[in-house]
Amino acid sequence: MKPDMGNPLAREVIGVIDSEDGCAEWTFPAEAGAVRAARAAVRGRLRDWGLDTLTDITALLVSELVTNSLRHATGPIGVRLVRPVDLGGVLLVEVSDPLPDPPLERVADPEDESGRGLQLVAHSSRRWGTKPGRNTGKTVWFELAVPQ
Repeated sequence: MKPDMGNPLAREVIGVIDSEDGCAEWTFPAEAGAVRAARAAVRGRLRDWGLDTLTDITALLVSELVTNSLRHATGPIGVRLVRPVDLGGVLLVEVSDPLPDPPLERVADPEDESGRGLQLVAHSSRRWGTKPGRNTGKTVWFELAVPQ
């Protein structure tokens, strides 16, 4: 599916896949606007799915991971959401980029202006991890429990 170019967000998206089976994917160029565009896309889809209670934390964690991708990788950044099949389930969120090296969680000093993103993901999510990409690169994923 091609993005609607009348939509300002769509100009910052390379590709959109939105299936009926509860999965939404976007591909963003490795440009400064990717973080804002990814956050808006995620918020909109979660609202459409009726998962409003997860929009703030999901958008924050996606922002952190997309920012990491922008800092360390060149090339497109993928964001994928998989909707839970039941209310007791989990929301799966994946952020992919072409860099094969897995991110390293580190402890940031109080004066550091960066380095807390993966800690935030680790402490805010149910589970998280990394996996090799389909052809190249890697995917960082996390799960959020859906409130009952």
